[in-house]
Amino acid sequence: MSGHSKWNNIKNKKEKSDAQRAKIFTKIGRELAVIVRQGGPNPDSNGRLRDAIAKARANNMPNDNINRCIAKAAGEGSGDDYEEITYEGYGPSGVALIVETLTNNRNRTAGDMRHYFDKYGGNLGTNGCVSYMFDQKGVIVIDNSEGELDEDDVMMDALDCGAEDFSADEDVFEILTDPDAFSSVREALEAKGYTFATAEIQMVPQTMVTLTDEEDLKNINKLIEMLEDNDDVQNVYHNWDE
Repeated sequence: MSGHSKWNNIKNKKEKSDAQRAKIFTKIGRELAVIVRQGGPNPDSNGRLRDAIAKARANNMPNDNINRCIAKAAGEGSGDDYEEITYEGYGPSGVALIVETLTNNRNRTAGDMRHYFDKYGGNLGTNGCVSYMFDQKGVIVIDNSEGELDEDDVMMDALDCGAEDFSADEDVFEILTDPDAFSSVREALEAKGYTFATAEIQMVPQTMVTLTDEEDLKNINKLIEMLEDNDDVQNVYHNWDE
């Protein structure tokens, strides 16, 4: 769940192994649990939970798993007490990274983050050091690899539902929304029969950084891989133009 959505990212998600899918489900389950404990188990009254359920479904998480996570989180005294911590820093050649975590041990997570950034040619910064280079947006991605959807029709539906922007990239349509309008736009598109490859609020980079040095390319790939593989990391956003 890395970076700004591109067709390759969506394709890579589809090709993930069972072990990788299990890790993604675990991370989404943890996110569901935190949201339930903060706002309750009823998606009708908990907007963040509705959005998290949509994200889980977009990642092909079975409904039984989703319901089990919600029920467990709703039980008193179940599970660990996780807190949300966001880290910011720079990768090789000034690539900006934002790492969102859910952790029950902030010292462990901070040590891991510092180690990864140092090891792969970057440095961990303070809060706000790179977030000003990103905009928070609702991001909805529709896979059209089968070619059954008409681009103009999808664009008009998206704009009619309140989307801010629409773009087509090969076999994928990307819809951007104001974060406050994300839920209503997503639900309106669902009502029109659309299904999503991605449906979540993301940090979208304002400008992109291109890397040409082979060592930088190797390091940024490894850094993102290590971050995403960490159990405490929920999302990694960056402005590297892959």
